Amino acid sequence: MRLGIIGLPNSGKTTIYNALTGGELLTSAATTGQFEINSATIRVPDLRIDHLSAIYQPRKTTYTHITYVDIAGLEEGIGAGALAGQFRNELAQVDGFLHVLRGFDDERVPHPYGAVDPARDLATIDGEFLLMDLLSVGARQERIENERRVKGKRADPSLTDELLLFEKLKAHLEDEQPLRSLRLSRAEDKRIRGFGFLTRKSVLVVINSGDGADDSTHLLDPPYPKAASVSIQGALEAEIAQLDAADAALFMEEYGIVELSRSRMIRLSYDLLGIRSFFTAGQDEVRAWSFPDGATAPQAAGVIHSDLQRGFIRAEVFPYADLAELGSEFAIKSAGKQRLEGKDYRVLDGDILNIRHNS
Repeated sequence: MRLGIIGLPNSGKTTIYNALTGGELLTSAATTGQFEINSATIRVPDLRIDHLSAIYQPRKTTYTHITYVDIAGLEEGIGAGALAGQFRNELAQVDGFLHVLRGFDDERVPHPYGAVDPARDLATIDGEFLLMDLLSVGARQERIENERRVKGKRADPSLTDELLLFEKLKAHLEDEQPLRSLRLSRAEDKRIRGFGFLTRKSVLVVINSGDGADDSTHLLDPPYPKAASVSIQGALEAEIAQLDAADAALFMEEYGIVELSRSRMIRLSYDLLGIRSFFTAGQDEVRAWSFPDGATAPQAAGVIHSDLQRGFIRAEVFPYADLAELGSEFAIKSAGKQRLEGKDYRVLDGDILNIRHNS
């Protein structure tokens, strides 16, 4: 999973990036203001994996990973130029956005638009992304029409259906509505997936309260679907991210922090994108695997290796919750909690799978 961290200048994007990744990038207040892109891949914390490792004592433990991309330089007016080149590509290629909104006052770092106003800032970038999508839709319509004119009867008949679809997209965007609020059929969604439309992607709105109080009452309710909101003490958590585990625990205790927002943000991101985790467990390795919600057992097997999907026979399945309660795989089998599931089984978050397959 790849998530882009976006926001207006001086909103604390890079501070949030450092809090999430343990990085030490200079914040925007200390840089030249030029367009920059930084990325880091981190291990996704999961207490279930920790517990499974304690039970199985494997030679290797493997967590899932998430990549954060700090995309600097976004501001009012970017949509008019369509943000061409590498930066537009980075925005298009991420699976979703963490939209950082400034929720703190600091005279040393003035807000580029005066007063702190998270709702205004959210609307600003939303509007710019909507304009960029509208330009992309128009460009594709023009290419389709040119191809139909040049090729005439030899043109691909599917271009007619695509043109009708893009007319629908254009009308929705011209009504100043993001594409994530437009209902599309599965076939239509598949057809536009490769275009990377920005307003189609999920958004986690992150209110950066700096090092002040983390006040969840100030959370925004984004005015569209596929979105959620979370508050984070960005400066404080970025400082904690630089500490080792023991010092971080003491720091959190001193400030009364029960859980770092990093973990909460990852959970919310997984939920927004419909990503779940299943596990494989044994003496060789305990491992977490990410899969899209609703995947069948053969599709989950394919996440491990394509050969397992092709040769899938059935899956031995039991929930992590049952293992946590009973304490061992032997106890699971003795209690009759392990099941054999076929090709139609929909894998659930927390399932532990052993795939039987033809080699």
